Amino acid sequence: MAPRPEAESVSPAALSTFPLSRIIPASVLLPHFLTLPHALTSLGEKSSIKDVVPARSTMDLVDADDPWDLPDLIDTGIKWSDLDTRGKILRVLTGIGKGILLLGFLYVFICSLDILSSAFQLVGGKAAGDIFQGNAVLANPVAGLVIGVLVTVLVQSSSTSSSIVVSMVSSGILDVQTAVPIIMGANIGTSVTNTIVAMMQAGDRNEFRRAFAGATVHDFFNWLSVLILLPLEVATGVLYKFTQFLITSFNIQSGEDAPDLLNVITDPLTDSIIQLDKSVINDLATGDEGARNKSLIKFWCTVEKYKVLQNVSVESCVNYTACWEDGGKFWAEQNVTMTNNIERCSHIFAYTTLPDLAVGLILLAASLLLLCTCLILIVKLLNSMLKGQVAVVIKKVLNTDFPFPFGWVTGYIAIMVGAGMTFIVQSSSVFTSAITPLVGIGVISLERAYPLTLGSNIGTTTTSILAAMASPGDTLSDSLQIALCHFIFNIMGILIWYPIPFMRIPIRLARGLGNRTAKYRWFAILYLILCFLVLPLSVFGLSMAGWIVMVSVCVPIVVLIIFVIVVNVMQSRCPRFLPKVLRSWDFLPRPLHSLAPWDAVVTSMLGFCGNRCCCCCKCSNCCQRNDEEAVRKGSLEVYDNPAMSFDDDPKDTVTHF
Repeated sequence: MAPRPEAESVSPAALSTFPLSRIIPASVLLPHFLTLPHALTSLGEKSSIKDVVPARSTMDLVDADDPWDLPDLIDTGIKWSDLDTRGKILRVLTGIGKGILLLGFLYVFICSLDILSSAFQLVGGKAAGDIFQGNAVLANPVAGLVIGVLVTVLVQSSSTSSSIVVSMVSSGILDVQTAVPIIMGANIGTSVTNTIVAMMQAGDRNEFRRAFAGATVHDFFNWLSVLILLPLEVATGVLYKFTQFLITSFNIQSGEDAPDLLNVITDPLTDSIIQLDKSVINDLATGDEGARNKSLIKFWCTVEKYKVLQNVSVESCVNYTACWEDGGKFWAEQNVTMTNNIERCSHIFAYTTLPDLAVGLILLAASLLLLCTCLILIVKLLNSMLKGQVAVVIKKVLNTDFPFPFGWVTGYIAIMVGAGMTFIVQSSSVFTSAITPLVGIGVISLERAYPLTLGSNIGTTTTSILAAMASPGDTLSDSLQIALCHFIFNIMGILIWYPIPFMRIPIRLARGLGNRTAKYRWFAILYLILCFLVLPLSVFGLSMAGWIVMVSVCVPIVVLIIFVIVVNVMQSRCPRFLPKVLRSWDFLPRPLHSLAPWDAVVTSMLGFCGNRCCCCCKCSNCCQRNDEEAVRKGSLEVYDNPAMSFDDDPKDTVTHF
């Protein structure tokens, strides 16, 4: 007998392309394939054959990539070694041109943030000044917190809201202890800017997931820090007492103002568009009724102020040396400040007769359009530049930890880098808004963006400390103490939420919110409105009604939220300890435990608006591309297996040959 030939070995890598006929003869395979429908029909007598899922490509069996992994920015162009001299020169010149364009777009992006802040101040600046006038309400620390959030959202600048608080403390309207919750609220309100910037990347689902998480990690850090430190401050006054100890221990003298580093570059452009008289908001907050009729727009850039002695009407002659009664009124000689306008400003709105609200809305629309355009162009340029070896180097520099055992040092160096960069640009909003698109396109990981954001919180407080040290001698102590309260608040928050990896809860919360907003992109707008408008306004309204009303409404809501969080944790970790009814939320109506019904409503509303109100949407390539993508995801990857297709007529299910 002839020796039996050895079986041919096939590697797993080549199995997908290996001919099946070389393993099993066709004469054996053919009868089985021909009788397969009959066998499946017999199976259908015991179970519903229609429940069998159609066969798809093996691509469905492969796990999808983690959307939080940093994507590989692959260079699809010609390699450098394959280029001739002319091609290398063109590539170098193209790279230099892209770098110059990137710096130009970044410059316009930062200027648009400045104009956006001015627009918000024109729209809501006087309202912000009026909010600060309720001294009885400000005595409530919770009301002070939400007022700080609202005012900072309205003026889009924590520096402006902090300067208003400093002015009120200096004039004796507020004491430092009452102002501490307002500073905490300003810390929260300043994070709204980069959240708005993250929404500009909603076009790509994964980029939006990462960008929104990178922006909201700032929000969660601020909110969680407030939840811990505000009750602690109310109960013990730790921030007030510690900063007062620092002020009294050191003989601090008035110094120079904080250096204008970035403003020297951006002011020529922004000042040619709009200039504001921010003293109007301070005057409103300190109770000057005459400021109510003044415009926030600065019309005269060079003025001369002088004092003259005039006869003015007073209530009594108690505090005046030269005072008399005439016609039933008391009159006294008093120095009155007069203003002589010398040189008119040269910005676009220097001669306008429009009200502040109209100018603010115009600038708001223009700055948002400019902001969105610059951000899209910056992302496109970065995607074209950060490819191949350049992307690998940048990712390693930004996201790689130091070797063991010094890996823990990397995060703290990132904090110092964030603080230094924020000190240079003198705005935490500008810095965090600049790194948000980098997180979106995958250059910076969320874990690295978190310490950079914490550092920006410290950097913006060091700038305010330097600004406070330039205050006059009579207001130096209070101004510096408020700035130190802001600084110590952020340091304590970092000590709670960063050194221990288990306590880095803001990262996990931001990642969960990023997943939710990537699935339901309208939820990002809802989050923005709820966290920065509805919630602060609701708490402010309840605080106006008094402590009893606010406690009776807020305490049950807080208890319910804590109960839901505890049950959710137990459902995922130890459901056996829960009653059977609480092991899932299915006993509730679906809209109360799922966003899918709400998504259907929002989608139908947007579809109705798109069909009825936006004719151009029907012709846009974007809509067609999204529809094709949806169809492609729902279709079979390679083919429909005809063996798994069945007709309703049983006689057609068996084929005889």
